[in-house]
Amino acid sequence: MSKLLVFGHLNPDTDAIGAAIAYAHFLNQIGEETEAVALGTPNDETRFALEHFNVPVPRVIEQAAPEVERVALVDHNEFAQSVADIRDVQIDYVVDHHRIANFETAGPLYYRAEPIGSTSSVLFKLYQEKGIEIPTDVAGMMLSAIISDTLLFKSPTCTPEDVKIAQQLAEIAQVDVNEYGIQMLKAGADVSARSAMDIVDGDAKTFDMNGHKVRIGQVNTVGFVDILKRKAEFLDVMQSELSKHDYAIFLLVITDILENDSIGLVVGGDTTPVTKAFDQAITDNQLNLPQIVSRKKQVVPPLTDAYMS
Repeated sequence: MSKLLVFGHLNPDTDAIGAAIAYAHFLNQIGEETEAVALGTPNDETRFALEHFNVPVPRVIEQAAPEVERVALVDHNEFAQSVADIRDVQIDYVVDHHRIANFETAGPLYYRAEPIGSTSSVLFKLYQEKGIEIPTDVAGMMLSAIISDTLLFKSPTCTPEDVKIAQQLAEIAQVDVNEYGIQMLKAGADVSARSAMDIVDGDAKTFDMNGHKVRIGQVNTVGFVDILKRKAEFLDVMQSELSKHDYAIFLLVITDILENDSIGLVVGGDTTPVTKAFDQAITDNQLNLPQIVSRKKQVVPPLTDAYMS
Protein backbone atom coordinates (compact mmCIF):
# COMPACT_ATOMS: atom_id res chain seq x y z
CA MET A 1 0.00 0.00 0.00
CA SER A 2 1.35 3.44 -0.94
CA LYS A 3 2.43 6.09 1.53
CA LEU A 4 -0.19 8.45 2.90
CA LEU A 5 0.26 12.05 4.08
CA VAL A 6 -1.73 13.23 7.11
CA PHE A 7 -2.36 16.94 7.60
CA GLY A 8 -4.65 19.54 9.13
CA HIS A 9 -5.88 22.80 7.64
CA LEU A 10 -4.00 25.77 6.22
CA ASN A 11 -2.57 28.17 8.81
CA PRO A 12 -2.44 25.28 11.27
CA ASP A 13 -3.30 25.69 14.93
CA THR A 14 -2.33 23.31 17.72
CA ASP A 15 -5.18 20.88 17.00
CA ALA A 16 -4.33 20.74 13.29
CA ILE A 17 -0.71 19.86 14.08
CA GLY A 18 -1.39 17.68 17.13
CA ALA A 19 -4.17 15.74 15.42
CA ALA A 20 -1.98 15.10 12.36
CA ILE A 21 0.78 13.71 14.56
CA ALA A 22 -1.67 11.59 16.55
CA TYR A 23 -3.55 10.24 13.54
CA ALA A 24 -0.37 9.45 11.62
CA HIS A 25 0.82 7.36 14.57
CA PHE A 26 -2.59 5.68 14.87
CA LEU A 27 -2.69 4.77 11.16
CA ASN A 28 0.84 3.41 11.35
CA GLN A 29 -0.30 1.06 14.10
CA ILE A 30 -3.06 -0.37 11.89
CA GLY A 31 -0.81 -1.01 8.91
CA GLU A 32 -0.59 2.23 6.96
CA GLU A 33 2.67 3.95 6.04
CA THR A 34 2.13 7.60 6.95
CA GLU A 35 3.81 10.91 7.59
CA ALA A 36 2.34 13.84 9.50
CA VAL A 37 2.96 17.10 7.64
CA ALA A 38 1.70 20.67 7.98
CA LEU A 39 0.16 23.21 5.62
CA GLY A 40 2.00 26.10 7.24
CA THR A 41 4.52 26.97 9.91
CA PRO A 42 3.40 26.13 13.48
CA ASN A 43 2.46 29.14 15.59
CA ASP A 44 4.13 30.06 18.90
CA GLU A 45 1.62 28.13 20.98
CA THR A 46 2.13 24.96 18.93
CA ARG A 47 5.90 25.36 19.01
CA PHE A 48 5.73 25.57 22.79
CA ALA A 49 3.90 22.24 22.85
CA LEU A 50 6.24 20.59 20.36
CA GLU A 51 9.29 21.70 22.32
CA HIS A 52 7.78 20.75 25.69
CA PHE A 53 7.11 17.20 24.55
CA ASN A 54 10.24 16.96 22.40
CA VAL A 55 8.30 16.31 19.19
CA PRO A 56 9.94 17.19 15.84
CA VAL A 57 8.29 19.99 13.91
CA PRO A 58 6.40 18.47 10.95
CA ARG A 59 7.68 19.54 7.57
CA VAL A 60 5.57 22.02 5.64
CA ILE A 61 4.12 21.11 2.22
CA GLU A 62 2.35 23.23 -0.39
CA GLN A 63 1.26 20.35 -2.60
CA ALA A 64 0.54 16.68 -1.95
CA ALA A 65 0.15 15.16 -5.43
CA PRO A 66 3.85 15.32 -6.38
CA GLU A 67 4.59 13.02 -3.42
CA VAL A 68 1.61 10.74 -2.85
CA GLU A 69 -1.68 9.56 -4.30
CA ARG A 70 -3.49 9.23 -0.96
CA VAL A 71 -4.06 11.58 1.99
CA ALA A 72 -5.80 11.76 5.37
CA LEU A 73 -7.39 15.00 6.57
CA VAL A 74 -7.69 16.02 10.20
CA ASP A 75 -9.37 19.04 11.77
CA HIS A 76 -10.93 20.15 8.46
CA ASN A 77 -12.86 18.96 5.45
CA GLU A 78 -13.55 22.08 3.38
CA PHE A 79 -11.36 22.12 0.28
CA ALA A 80 -10.77 25.88 0.61
CA GLN A 81 -8.96 25.17 3.89
CA SER A 82 -6.88 22.28 2.55
CA VAL A 83 -3.79 21.71 0.43
CA ALA A 84 -3.80 23.50 -2.94
CA ASP A 85 -4.05 20.30 -5.01
CA ILE A 86 -6.54 18.46 -2.79
CA ARG A 87 -8.65 17.53 -5.84
CA ASP A 88 -5.68 15.73 -7.39
CA VAL A 89 -5.27 13.18 -4.58
CA GLN A 90 -7.45 10.46 -3.09
CA ILE A 91 -8.88 11.22 0.35
CA ASP A 92 -8.97 7.96 2.28
CA TYR A 93 -9.60 9.25 5.81
CA VAL A 94 -11.12 12.28 7.52
CA VAL A 95 -11.30 12.89 11.27
CA ASP A 96 -12.84 16.21 12.22
CA HIS A 97 -15.08 18.18 14.58
CA HIS A 98 -16.27 20.95 12.24
CA ARG A 99 -19.22 21.45 9.94
CA ILE A 100 -19.16 19.53 6.64
CA ALA A 101 -19.18 21.91 3.68
CA ASN A 102 -18.25 21.69 -0.01
CA PHE A 103 -16.86 18.19 0.47
CA GLU A 104 -17.12 15.26 -1.90
CA THR A 105 -14.99 12.34 -3.02
CA ALA A 106 -15.04 10.02 -6.02
CA GLY A 107 -14.86 6.91 -3.89
CA PRO A 108 -15.73 5.64 -0.41
CA LEU A 109 -13.62 6.64 2.56
CA TYR A 110 -13.40 6.48 6.35
CA TYR A 111 -15.04 9.59 7.82
CA ARG A 112 -15.36 10.30 11.54
CA ALA A 113 -16.69 13.61 12.85
CA GLU A 114 -18.15 14.46 16.23
CA PRO A 115 -19.49 17.75 17.66
CA ILE A 116 -16.96 18.00 20.47
CA GLY A 117 -14.23 20.42 21.40
CA SER A 118 -11.24 19.06 19.53
CA THR A 119 -10.32 16.66 16.75
CA SER A 120 -7.80 15.18 19.15
CA SER A 121 -10.67 14.20 21.45
CA VAL A 122 -12.17 12.21 18.58
CA LEU A 123 -8.80 10.60 17.97
CA PHE A 124 -8.52 9.59 21.62
CA LYS A 125 -11.73 7.61 21.15
CA LEU A 126 -10.28 5.86 18.12
CA TYR A 127 -7.21 4.84 20.11
CA GLN A 128 -9.45 3.50 22.88
CA GLU A 129 -11.71 1.61 20.48
CA LYS A 130 -8.74 -0.12 18.84
CA GLY A 131 -6.91 -0.72 22.11
CA ILE A 132 -3.82 1.13 20.86
CA GLU A 133 -1.50 2.63 23.46
CA ILE A 134 -0.81 6.36 23.17
CA PRO A 135 2.90 7.29 23.58
CA THR A 136 3.76 10.03 26.06
CA ASP A 137 4.78 12.58 23.41
CA VAL A 138 1.70 11.94 21.27
CA ALA A 139 -0.52 12.22 24.36
CA GLY A 140 1.12 15.56 25.13
CA MET A 141 0.31 16.92 21.69
CA MET A 142 -3.28 15.65 21.88
CA LEU A 143 -3.69 17.26 25.29
CA SER A 144 -2.24 20.52 23.97
CA ALA A 145 -4.72 20.44 21.09
CA ILE A 146 -7.70 20.02 23.42
CA ILE A 147 -6.48 22.80 25.71
CA SER A 148 -5.98 25.09 22.71
CA ASP A 149 -9.32 24.46 21.04
CA THR A 150 -11.31 24.70 24.29
CA LEU A 151 -9.28 27.57 25.79
CA LEU A 152 -8.56 25.37 28.79
CA PHE A 153 -12.20 24.20 28.95
CA LYS A 154 -13.68 27.74 28.92
CA SER A 155 -14.95 27.69 25.34
CA PRO A 156 -18.61 26.83 24.64
CA THR A 157 -17.31 24.15 22.27
CA CYS A 158 -15.93 22.23 25.25
CA THR A 159 -17.88 19.16 26.36
CA PRO A 160 -17.59 16.97 29.48
CA GLU A 161 -15.97 14.39 27.20
CA ASP A 162 -13.17 16.81 26.31
CA VAL A 163 -12.45 17.49 29.98
CA LYS A 164 -12.38 13.79 30.86
CA ILE A 165 -10.19 12.92 27.88
CA ALA A 166 -7.79 15.79 28.65
CA GLN A 167 -7.37 14.52 32.21
CA GLN A 168 -6.56 11.03 30.96
CA LEU A 169 -4.08 12.38 28.42
CA ALA A 170 -2.44 14.55 31.10
CA GLU A 171 -1.75 11.42 33.14
CA ILE A 172 -0.08 9.77 30.15
CA ALA A 173 1.84 12.95 29.30
CA GLN A 174 2.80 13.41 32.97
CA VAL A 175 1.75 17.06 33.29
CA ASP A 176 -0.72 19.04 35.37
CA VAL A 177 -3.54 20.14 33.06
CA ASN A 178 -4.08 23.63 34.47
CA GLU A 179 -0.44 24.51 35.07
CA TYR A 180 0.70 23.33 31.66
CA GLY A 181 -2.38 24.73 29.93
CA ILE A 182 -1.90 28.26 31.23
CA GLN A 183 1.79 28.20 30.25
CA MET A 184 0.93 27.06 26.73
CA LEU A 185 -1.87 29.55 26.17
CA LYS A 186 0.26 32.43 27.44
CA ALA A 187 3.07 31.38 25.09
CA GLY A 188 0.65 31.70 22.19
CA ALA A 189 -0.84 34.97 23.43
CA ASP A 190 2.41 36.94 23.31
CA VAL A 191 2.08 38.70 19.95
CA SER A 192 4.57 41.51 20.56
CA ALA A 193 7.17 40.10 18.18
CA ARG A 194 4.74 38.96 15.47
CA SER A 195 4.18 40.83 12.23
CA ALA A 196 0.83 42.37 11.40
CA MET A 197 0.35 39.84 8.59
CA ASP A 198 1.07 36.93 10.92
CA ILE A 199 -1.40 38.19 13.50
CA VAL A 200 -4.13 38.94 10.97
CA ASP A 201 -3.76 35.90 8.73
CA GLY A 202 -1.81 33.42 10.84
CA ASP A 203 -4.92 31.53 11.96
CA ALA A 204 -7.38 32.74 9.32
CA LYS A 205 -9.81 30.52 7.43
CA THR A 206 -11.94 31.16 4.37
CA PHE A 207 -15.63 30.22 4.45
CA ASP A 208 -18.17 30.10 1.64
CA MET A 209 -21.32 31.77 2.96
CA ASN A 210 -24.10 31.72 0.39
CA GLY A 211 -21.64 32.43 -2.42
CA HIS A 212 -19.64 35.01 -0.46
CA LYS A 213 -15.97 34.40 0.40
CA VAL A 214 -15.65 35.32 4.06
CA ARG A 215 -12.23 35.39 5.71
CA ILE A 216 -12.18 35.01 9.51
CA GLY A 217 -8.97 35.27 11.51
CA GLN A 218 -8.53 34.88 15.24
CA VAL A 219 -5.72 35.75 17.61
CA ASN A 220 -5.48 35.14 21.35
CA THR A 221 -4.05 37.76 23.67
CA VAL A 222 -4.01 38.86 27.30
CA GLY A 223 -5.84 42.19 27.41
CA PHE A 224 -6.70 44.44 24.45
CA VAL A 225 -4.76 47.65 25.16
CA ASP A 226 -1.40 46.71 23.68
CA ILE A 227 -2.67 44.85 20.63
CA LEU A 228 -5.12 47.61 19.66
CA LYS A 229 -2.22 50.05 19.45
CA ARG A 230 -1.49 48.25 16.16
CA LYS A 231 -5.05 48.47 14.88
CA ALA A 232 -4.15 50.63 11.86
CA GLU A 233 -1.54 48.07 10.79
CA PHE A 234 -4.03 45.25 11.01
CA LEU A 235 -6.69 47.10 9.03
CA ASP A 236 -4.21 47.91 6.27
CA VAL A 237 -3.21 44.25 5.96
CA MET A 238 -6.84 43.10 6.07
CA GLN A 239 -7.86 45.55 3.35
CA SER A 240 -4.94 44.46 1.17
CA GLU A 241 -5.82 40.78 1.58
CA LEU A 242 -9.50 41.50 0.95
CA SER A 243 -8.69 43.19 -2.36
CA LYS A 244 -6.13 40.60 -3.40
CA HIS A 245 -8.37 37.58 -2.80
CA ASP A 246 -11.77 39.13 -3.48
CA TYR A 247 -13.16 38.43 0.00
CA ALA A 248 -16.60 39.82 0.80
CA ILE A 249 -15.37 40.71 4.29
CA PHE A 250 -12.33 40.07 6.45
CA LEU A 251 -13.09 39.72 10.16
CA LEU A 252 -10.32 39.48 12.76
CA VAL A 253 -11.48 38.22 16.15
CA ILE A 254 -9.15 39.30 18.99
CA THR A 255 -9.78 37.13 22.05
CA ASP A 256 -8.68 37.81 25.62
CA ILE A 257 -7.96 34.31 26.95
CA LEU A 258 -8.21 35.37 30.59
CA GLU A 259 -11.42 37.41 30.40
CA ASN A 260 -13.15 35.28 27.72
CA ASP A 261 -14.22 38.29 25.68
CA SER A 262 -13.40 39.35 22.15
CA ILE A 263 -13.19 42.42 19.95
CA GLY A 264 -13.71 42.27 16.20
CA LEU A 265 -11.96 44.25 13.47
CA VAL A 266 -13.71 44.15 10.12
CA VAL A 267 -13.22 45.44 6.57
CA GLY A 268 -15.36 44.90 3.50
CA GLY A 269 -17.66 46.50 1.01
CA ASP A 270 -20.78 45.56 2.94
CA THR A 271 -20.37 44.80 6.63
CA THR A 272 -24.09 44.66 7.31
CA PRO A 273 -24.03 40.86 7.84
CA VAL A 274 -21.53 41.34 10.67
CA THR A 275 -23.75 43.89 12.41
CA LYS A 276 -26.75 41.61 11.95
CA ALA A 277 -24.96 38.46 13.11
CA PHE A 278 -23.71 39.88 16.39
CA ASP A 279 -26.22 42.67 17.02
CA GLN A 280 -23.35 45.07 17.60
CA ALA A 281 -22.60 48.42 15.99
CA ILE A 282 -19.38 48.79 14.02
CA THR A 283 -17.48 51.95 14.85
CA ASP A 284 -14.20 52.76 13.13
CA ASN A 285 -14.05 49.16 11.79
CA GLN A 286 -14.36 47.76 15.32
CA LEU A 287 -17.11 46.00 17.27
CA ASN A 288 -17.45 44.36 20.65
CA LEU A 289 -17.99 40.60 20.81
CA PRO A 290 -18.83 39.99 24.48
CA GLN A 291 -18.43 36.43 25.74
CA ILE A 292 -17.43 35.22 22.26
CA VAL A 293 -14.33 33.02 22.14
CA SER A 294 -15.15 30.28 19.61
CA ARG A 295 -14.93 30.96 15.88
CA LYS A 296 -16.46 27.56 15.09
CA LYS A 297 -19.49 27.83 17.37
CA GLN A 298 -20.04 31.53 18.05
CA VAL A 299 -18.79 33.31 14.92
CA VAL A 300 -19.26 31.13 11.84
CA PRO A 301 -22.88 29.98 12.50
CA PRO A 302 -24.48 33.42 13.13
CA LEU A 303 -22.49 34.99 10.30
CA THR A 304 -23.58 32.19 7.94
CA ASP A 305 -27.18 32.75 8.98
CA ALA A 306 -26.82 36.48 8.33
CA TYR A 307 -25.62 35.84 4.80
CA MET A 308 -28.42 33.35 4.18
CA SER A 309 -31.21 35.66 5.29
